Amino acid sequence: MIKQLQLRISLQEERQAGILINKASQHLNVKIEDISAVKVLRKSIDARKKTIILNYKVDVYINEQPPENDQYSFNYQDVKNAKPIHIIGFGPAGMYAALRCIELGFKPIVIERGKNVQDRRRDLKAINQNHFVNEDSNYCFGEGGAGTYSDGKLYTRSLKRGDVRKIFENLVYHGATDQILVDAHPHIGTNKLPKVVQNIRETILTYGGEIHFDTRLTDIIIDDQQITSIVLNNREEMAVEKVILATGHSARDIFTLLHNKQITLEAKSFAMGVRVEHPQQIIDGIQYHCKGEERDSLLPAAAYSLVEQVNNRGVYSFCMCPGGFIVPAATANGEVVVNGMSPSKRNNAFANSGIVVEINAERDLNNYEIHGALKGLEFQKDLERLAFTSGGRSQSAPGQRLTDFVEGRLSKDLNPTSYQPGLKSAPLHSLLPKIIGGSLRKGFKAFGEKMKGYYTSEANVIGVESRTSSPVNIPRNDKLAHPELLNLFPCGEGGGYAGGIISAAMDGERCAEAATGNL
Repeated sequence: MIKQLQLRISLQEERQAGILINKASQHLNVKIEDISAVKVLRKSIDARKKTIILNYKVDVYINEQPPENDQYSFNYQDVKNAKPIHIIGFGPAGMYAALRCIELGFKPIVIERGKNVQDRRRDLKAINQNHFVNEDSNYCFGEGGAGTYSDGKLYTRSLKRGDVRKIFENLVYHGATDQILVDAHPHIGTNKLPKVVQNIRETILTYGGEIHFDTRLTDIIIDDQQITSIVLNNREEMAVEKVILATGHSARDIFTLLHNKQITLEAKSFAMGVRVEHPQQIIDGIQYHCKGEERDSLLPAAAYSLVEQVNNRGVYSFCMCPGGFIVPAATANGEVVVNGMSPSKRNNAFANSGIVVEINAERDLNNYEIHGALKGLEFQKDLERLAFTSGGRSQSAPGQRLTDFVEGRLSKDLNPTSYQPGLKSAPLHSLLPKIIGGSLRKGFKAFGEKMKGYYTSEANVIGVESRTSSPVNIPRNDKLAHPELLNLFPCGEGGGYAGGIISAAMDGERCAEAATGNL
C-alpha cells in the first residue's frame, strides 16, 4: 500500500534520525516496522514566521517496496544515417531538440557559433581579466548557451508546455544531482553545469548526431517559402530540409538577418534594470529572522522574491542568486551587461538579484519606431553602450550604493563586490531613462518596507541588467513553423517562447516533434 503525505518538520526535528518515518507512522497510525520506505517527492522551506518549517511531500510504502526503476527511460536510436534536422544554436532549446530528434529517429546536425565548454573558459577569463569580449564565445554564446555558466536555476511555471519531470530526469541521467527532483526551487550550480552539458554532447555524438562548433549562421537561401540552404561563416553553403532556430535572446545578428530578408518579426515587451548586491548575511538575517552570521547550518543561503507596481508598471526581482556572484554578460565590445549566478553550494559572501522594470513594446518605445520590430533591441543597445561609457569604457560596470541611487546622489565610494572586472562610481539614478530609473527608485523603497533591512547603504546597485528576455518575437503557426518560412521552427528564448532552462528545453522538444512530423 502507498500513502501520500504532507509533513511539516521543524529545524530541531530535522536533526533527528528517522524523523520522516516516525512522523509518517504517527500520521498514518501504523507501526514503524510496517513502513518499508519513505520517498521524498518535494521539499521546501517556510520561513515566513520565526519558527522555520521544512515542508515535505512524501510517498509512504507500507508493507511493500518502492519500484526499482523510474517511469522515465530515454530510448535513443542510432541516427548516423537517418534523415537530418538542422538545429541552429546549442543552448537548452537546441540541446533538447537534438536529444528529442534522436529519440524520434532523426539525425540532428547542430550549428553552434561558439566553442565547447572547456574552450569557453579561456574567453570568460579574457572578459573578466582583460576586458575583452569574444563575440562568438562568452557568457551567452558557446556550448550550452547562456545556461552553461549560470546558476542553473530550474524552477519554471510553464507546467502545461510539456513534461517538466522528463526534463529533470534527463538532467539527472546526464549527471545532475537527483536533489533537483525534490527541491521546490532546484538548481544545479555554475560549477556543475558544464559537466552535464558535456555529457549531453557525448550522448548526441554517440548516437550519430553532429555538432559543429565555431560555426556561425550568416545567411539563409530562400525559395518558395522554404529555406533551401544555410550559409555558414560567410563561405560554406549547406542544404537543409528542416531548420530549428534556437539561437537565444542575445543573437542579435540573427534578428537582423531575418529583418533584412523581410521575414516578419514582432517587437515584444521585455524588462530591463540593474543588479543589486547585498552581503549574504543581510539577506539571511531578514529571511531567517536571525543575525546573519548565525544562520542555521541546515538552512541554505536565503533567497527572496519581490514585486511591486509603480505607476501601473511592474518592478520585480529576476534571477535572484543567493551566495552567488555577478558576471559580465556582454556579447560585443563597447557594451556592458551584468548577470548573476551561483555555485552549487551557494556559499559566496554575496547575494545578488536583477531588479527590473517592465518595458511595454507598444507604449514605451516611441523614439525607436524607426527600427520597426527591432526597436526593443535598439533600446537595449543604447543602455548597454551607456553602461560601457559610464563604467570607464571597459568591462568595469557603473555602480552606486543602493541608498545613494534612491536618494539621487553620486556615491563617494562603493561596497566590496563579487563582480571581477570591477565597479566605477556613476550616477545611475540620472543616467537611466526615467521609466527605468524612476520606477526602480520607488520600487527599492517599497522593497525596503517589505524586507526590513533590505534598503541599506551596504548594498550596491550595478548596471545594466538588460538581457532578461528577447525583445523580439519570431512568429510561428499552430505547427510551430514560421508562417512565411514553412520549414523554419523558431524555438526557445530567442524566438520569444521560453523564459529559462526548463521552458526552453521543453520548447526544444516540441519543435523537434514539429520538425519531424511528430507533434
